[in-house]
Amino acid sequence: MATDHGIRPRDHRVPAVLRAPFEGRTWREFGYLLLSLPISIMLFVLAITTFSLGVGLMVTFIGIPLLAGGLVMCRGFGSMERARARALLRVDIADPAPVRGRTRGLMSWVGAVLKSGASWRHLVYSLLHFPWAVFAFLVSVILSAYGWAMLTYPLWRWVFPAYTDTVGIQLYGDSTHHVYLDSPFEITLTSLSGLAFVLATPWVIRGLAGVDRMMVLGLLGPSRLDSRVTELESDRGVVVDTAAADLRRIERDLHDGAQARLVALAMDLGLAKEKLTADPQTAARMVDEAHGEVKIALQELRDLARGIHPAVLTDRGLDAALSSIASRCTVPVQVEVDLPFRPAAAIEGIAYFTVSELLQNISKHARATRASVDVWRVADRIMLQVTDDGSGGATGPDGALTANAAGGGLAGLAERLDAVDGLLVVDSPAGGPTTVTAELPWRD
Repeated sequence: MATDHGIRPRDHRVPAVLRAPFEGRTWREFGYLLLSLPISIMLFVLAITTFSLGVGLMVTFIGIPLLAGGLVMCRGFGSMERARARALLRVDIADPAPVRGRTRGLMSWVGAVLKSGASWRHLVYSLLHFPWAVFAFLVSVILSAYGWAMLTYPLWRWVFPAYTDTVGIQLYGDSTHHVYLDSPFEITLTSLSGLAFVLATPWVIRGLAGVDRMMVLGLLGPSRLDSRVTELESDRGVVVDTAAADLRRIERDLHDGAQARLVALAMDLGLAKEKLTADPQTAARMVDEAHGEVKIALQELRDLARGIHPAVLTDRGLDAALSSIASRCTVPVQVEVDLPFRPAAAIEGIAYFTVSELLQNISKHARATRASVDVWRVADRIMLQVTDDGSGGATGPDGALTANAAGGGLAGLAERLDAVDGLLVVDSPAGGPTTVTAELPWRD
């Protein structure tokens, strides 16, 4: 994992505690805390003013649009805060859903703003961030100023005027005595204390910036519900596209396979019927050929039905179904299924087709001599792992599932699993071996 300036952690020779005061992250976060004070003051004043006026004038018509305008203003500042957090805190935060009224018109828009949870979260951020920004500003500035001032005290102590025979900072003074930082021991102790402050301040700044990160993520980003709705909408699109692709595949297989054979079979039987009286031997040979075509068509229909949902999976479960497809693989496959009981039918079907797709990839691309399939349960998840000793290369150079890679179907398979909150992880270096791990929700 890369850090600032592209330097990897293992390349550092200097300990992190000595490196932190000079790292770009420290100064970025310190700059963020410094800018937070003036921005939060302005945002707090505008937010509290518009909110108070809006609520106070709620008895009139003016208060409602004024309150909505204040919330929109807070959302505008929120956009600026998200951009600032991305630039200085390196926070990857998405924008909340925009406000859209059900119909055109001012009142529809005002109603949508007032009903938006994101708008009220922006207002809460405007009110809460002000006291925190004041605290973070004071702590970070005081620690930084005192730390560097004390550390460099021997370099600038000469600026103080001379008192009797000494020159230094007067720590205490009254009519009886004075205390100065002037002896070598006191100067050294001051510098060492400043060094301790300088080394500790970056970690304090990071802690303060971490609170800002949580506030920005929790109040200025999309809510968990909005994120979940967006994710479900995306998953629904994947499911719809997958179902359409499966229907096209079934239609193509029926049209090019069994249907074509049945049409040819009907034509052959028609010719045999015409020759039945004139040339019984030829008719008998044609009927015999038609009988063979019927067997082939029936086998294709069975394979097609197995591809839709195999009967063995419904009747006997995942263990028997995986053993069945493993027996048809071009390489020996060892299957081990360790499940306490059967998962939900939909998850069981997805697990079956996942393993089926992976074994087909092994047969077509892997050039392997053996493979294995392991299925087990961990908490509320079902784990699938398919390994082979083939040539590998099922991923691109960056680890992505590319369409041009040996396992080109893996990208589509990953999308299918993601649509049901699943996960696909592929470890396939060039030269092999390949290990594909899939994770699915159990869903009893």
